[in-house]
Amino acid sequence: MKFNVRGVGAAIGVAACCLSQAGELPSVEALEKVAKAAHAKFKDDQGGKNADYIPALAEVPSELFGVVIVTKNGDVIKVGDVDTSFSIQSCSKVFTMSLVMQESGEQVIYDKVNVEPTGEAFNSIQAIEEGDGRADNPFVNAGAIATVSLIKAKTAEERWDKIIKIYEKFAGSKLEVLADIYKSEAETNFRNRGIAAVLYNSNNLFAEPLMVTDVYTKQCSVGVNAEQLAVMGGTLANNGVNPVTKEKVIDAKYVPKVLAVMMMNGFYDGSGRWAWNAGVPAKTGVGGGVVAVVPNKLAIVGFAPPLDEQGNSVRAQKAIEYIVDTLGLSVFGPGK
Repeated sequence: MKFNVRGVGAAIGVAACCLSQAGELPSVEALEKVAKAAHAKFKDDQGGKNADYIPALAEVPSELFGVVIVTKNGDVIKVGDVDTSFSIQSCSKVFTMSLVMQESGEQVIYDKVNVEPTGEAFNSIQAIEEGDGRADNPFVNAGAIATVSLIKAKTAEERWDKIIKIYEKFAGSKLEVLADIYKSEAETNFRNRGIAAVLYNSNNLFAEPLMVTDVYTKQCSVGVNAEQLAVMGGTLANNGVNPVTKEKVIDAKYVPKVLAVMMMNGFYDGSGRWAWNAGVPAKTGVGGGVVAVVPNKLAIVGFAPPLDEQGNSVRAQKAIEYIVDTLGLSVFGPGK
């Protein structure tokens, strides 16, 4: 029987994310040096393979690799393939959760979705059935679908419009759906449709299941490049204010809750290992992106399509771990 991680409170993540960050923000020169070193160190790593359960993702060039750092002051440091658009995939879940909290407050996520780790795969149906019928947390597919259903909207179009507009505010730039990814994913998302039906049957989905699943599929198909995703993370590092455009996107009071869920669930059933190795809130996507946030300092994004067995980019997580460790940025302490 697989051990299922339940009853672990997100308070651990809140406490970690609220720990004071010792020292000043690293200089731009120091950030440039470490970003270049991380890229050089891991650019030839051959570990992992592209996701293929969404056929279009298998066609993305596996050699792509970019690293971007965005500071709370709006400094942007970028190395490698940082202008290539890729599908945001599950990194999107962070920003849809932020939208729902901004609309309806934090308690709606806690009460209607929950915030606990599952110890199961990101697309597990068993995790729902073993619990109380809720989705467990907003970052597994069930929780993300439930979160989309909580957006205040009367139509699919209104729901989608709210999602893309807040994503663009986080990124500080225009974003579009990658049509080939959306088509490929919509044609193969039968498991997510089943997840939505299970949630709806237990009264834990709050809009029509097929409509919600389609909107969720579309949000995962939004194209971002590594710089845009890093600005999105930088907005969280800057307490809800976009560090480049200076626009307030979400209230600062919600940011610790977002970061708590990122710490506890951002790497699915690899989240404990990530907390051990890196010690910063982060979220991954099967498109190859990983966005990590160092509270009140900066965000780091790695992008490389090949994934490990948990669906997390191999080179991206190694690069971020290297940067965090080199600069002593873990929220749990400086490490080396």
